[in-house]
Parts: sequence; C-alpha cells; structure tokens
Amino acid sequence: MDRLTSMAAYVTVVERGSFAATATALGISPQMVAKHVSFLEARLGTRLLNRTTRRQSLTEIGRSFYDRCKIVLADVDWADALAEETKGEPRGRLRINAPVSFGVESLMPVVTRYLREHRNVEVDLVLSDRFVDLDDDEFEAVFRTGPLADGSLAAHELTPFRLVACAAPTYLRERGTPREPSDLDAHECLGHAHWSQPTNYPWRFVREGQAFEPQVRSRLRVSDAKALLTAALDGFGIVLIAEDVVRQALAAGQLVRILPDFQTPSRPMHLLFRADRRKTPKLRSFIDAVVAAFPPDRSQEF
Repeated sequence: MDRLTSMAAYVTVVERGSFAATATALGISPQMVAKHVSFLEARLGTRLLNRTTRRQSLTEIGRSFYDRCKIVLADVDWADALAEETKGEPRGRLRINAPVSFGVESLMPVVTRYLREHRNVEVDLVLSDRFVDLDDDEFEAVFRTGPLADGSLAAHELTPFRLVACAAPTYLRERGTPREPSDLDAHECLGHAHWSQPTNYPWRFVREGQAFEPQVRSRLRVSDAKALLTAALDGFGIVLIAEDVVRQALAAGQLVRILPDFQTPSRPMHLLFRADRRKTPKLRSFIDAVVAAFPPDRSQEF
C-alpha cells in the first residue's frame, strides 16, 4: 500500500474519530480505512489506536505518529504547491475561516463566483466567531474584524465591517424615535453577548467630528446576529448590528434606521495569511477575488 495514502487516512481517522466518518470523508470503505491503519501498525511494529466496539483512542506512539504525519503531509502539499506555481493554475483545496455574519451575508457569493471561475479549486469555508490560529487549525487564510494584533501574519485590508442602528416600526411607534444618542438611555437596546464585553457598554456615534457614546443597557444579549435580527423584527428593541445582516429588512421597511444624521461605527476587516509562506496560485487568486469584492474604504472608519 502507498505509505502517504495510509498516513493521510490515519490522520483523518484521528481527526474524524471513527473509521466510518473517515470512509465517508475519503470516499472509500471502512474496511479499506482499517487496512490503511493496519498497514501502518504492521510497518511500525506497534499499535497506533486502541479500538473497542464503542470507541477508539490514541496510544502514546499513536499521538506522536499523528503529529509527525501531519508535518510530513503538509510538506508534501507544499511541494505540490511549488509545482502548481510553475504552472500558474489554481488547483487544490483552500481552507478558510470567516466570522459567521460576514460569511453568510457577504462572503458566500464571492466564494461561489470564485469556484465557478476556478474549476480545479475546492474551498472549505469554516464560519465561526471564535479566534482561530492558522497553524493549529490548519487554515490557509482567515478573515478578521478589529485592529490587527498579530504582526507575524501578512494582511490585506478590506472594506470595513460597518454597523447600523435600527428598530422595527412597531417599537418606534410604542416607545418613540430617538433624536440624539443620549435618548438611547431610555430605550430597550439589544446587545451582543460576549465574554469580554461588560453588561453596560457604549454604542458610538459621530457627527461633525464629535463622538457620542451613550451607555446603553441591554436586558437581552445574544451571541448570534441572526437571533438579534429576529428580536429586532419582533419589535423588542433597538439594535446596533452589521449593515449586511439588516440590509434587506431596511429595504423592505421591516426595520427603520435611527439617528440617520450620525455616523455609526465601522471595524477594520482584513484577510490574513502566513507571511512566511509563498502564496500558491489558489491562495493568490482567492486573495485577488476577495480584495476586488471588498476594496478598502477608509472614509467612514472611526
């Protein structure tokens, strides 16, 4: 059996947790997955996995061998990438991470358009609002909002992630429409739940260079933007939310923008990738597509 193929199967078994899940991922039978693992164990002369009818676990040597297999397979992929580069044709699998709201509302059309143009590329797009590490989580590129903190990564600046304050007409009829940011003190404001964010935190507005930061109070705080949108549509309160998430609701009149004379916050958005790696054709072409779709715009950042 081919040793590299068996190593790839073994790594997938460890990461997927079962022969059945590995067989589905690789498009082979569970029996063939077992043969790959048995081939490696016979070659090494030791057991890599402790297998029972209910579960499997790594042996000590199995854990070390898994770590080395990942390094070897990554080096093989890198060697293939160098060959790719000489041909200049994007091909292979891209593993990308992006925030949930941005990925759902803005990024997906860019990804599908990119895949139509590059038939030999596959994209694994993982949407998550947690902080991910490119090396530990095996991403080739990640989208991040907010100021850059990791100087070891290369970055392309993108269109800022803009927020807008809005509420349902039913809420505004019942509670009144705020005219100044300070009016928000007397309103029901929907908050973003985040472990590092205090219960009472400022929303920031700017007009003619002057900033206003009312201390809004949120009885309802939610970690998901779609859920916040649902609460706002239900007329429960005012929400400060990503413009992409509420664009359709605003156009349909289901939500109304408040304090339209004030600029609302925007956060920097970047596409990050490893600075110490040569950009393969697939990554370079993806970066070009993203930058073209989300060009930098510093005019409204504050």
